[in-house]
Amino acid sequence: MSRISYTFFVLFLTHSALALPSDTTAPKPLALPSQSGNPIFPGWYADPEATILDTTYWVFPTFSDKYNKQVFFDAFSSPDLVQWTKHPHILDTNAIHWAKKAMWAPAITKKDGKYYFFFGANDIQNDSSRGGIGVAVANRPEGPYKDYLGKPLIGKFHNGAQPIDQAIFKDKDGQYYLIYGGWGHCNIVRLRSDFKAIVTFPDGSTYKEITPQGYVEGPYMIARDGKYYFMWSEGGWGGPDYSVAYAMADAPTGPFQRIGKILQQDTAVATGAGHHSVIHIPGTDTYYIVYHRRPLGETDANHRVVCIDRLEFTADGHIRPVHITKEGVANRPLK
Repeated sequence: MSRISYTFFVLFLTHSALALPSDTTAPKPLALPSQSGNPIFPGWYADPEATILDTTYWVFPTFSDKYNKQVFFDAFSSPDLVQWTKHPHILDTNAIHWAKKAMWAPAITKKDGKYYFFFGANDIQNDSSRGGIGVAVANRPEGPYKDYLGKPLIGKFHNGAQPIDQAIFKDKDGQYYLIYGGWGHCNIVRLRSDFKAIVTFPDGSTYKEITPQGYVEGPYMIARDGKYYFMWSEGGWGGPDYSVAYAMADAPTGPFQRIGKILQQDTAVATGAGHHSVIHIPGTDTYYIVYHRRPLGETDANHRVVCIDRLEFTADGHIRPVHITKEGVANRPLK
């Protein structure tokens, strides 16, 4: 090789080495999304029960399909409201032998190291049918769950309330209540400490009706600054008038007088917004409403998705109407 060719060869190798990236250069991590977006996870789901369990966000929804295909529950967990992990079939009819269809609207609570999962099943139409509100139990939020009672906890109609759409509420004195009901009637009952039975109120009653004006289904309750906020769904679940309204009282048994709507469709964003739950960040005044709605253009009643937006209060303690969004909420890791 001539001296000139060798010189060019050395320069070429030197330039190539400088141009190539170093083997020790680490790839830059992908930035996480700053917003949850709506819906927060894919799939047809409805009636979401959203909560915080063990410093993790959880959503337990109804699988939205024909009644005879609603034979299982999935769950979703997140560290920050943005990244969601699916936990499939945490409970199904194989574990609940009396449940055959229409497994709906779960509610969950942790007590004494166990996770108690309340659900509706079979869409009973009268007291001679088998079904109603059941209870399952597990050692972890994602299950697997097993039947706790071997029968429904509430399997009859009381005060005209179909036994579905149960919400569990723990009061400041440690008493647990179940608030439930379809067909335009809502009851509140006191749970025994082991969740195996319903116990009477101090006045001797068992099933107290607390139905406010406009109530249809989907009850939910929170307490804030000494007030009890009772929320429910009204309108038809398959139509555009489905929405959420609320009332306030000084006790979980009311009396509750309807104040107004806080969640409804926006035809520029989505339709049929309703059947919700609420997440409260402990130690803060930050609340989120988690609900289902129907994407624009969807006409199938079961094409429902789970969404999240902020729930805010006025200075005098009333709930501001929710502005439903496509963006959802900001990334919010739990400490």
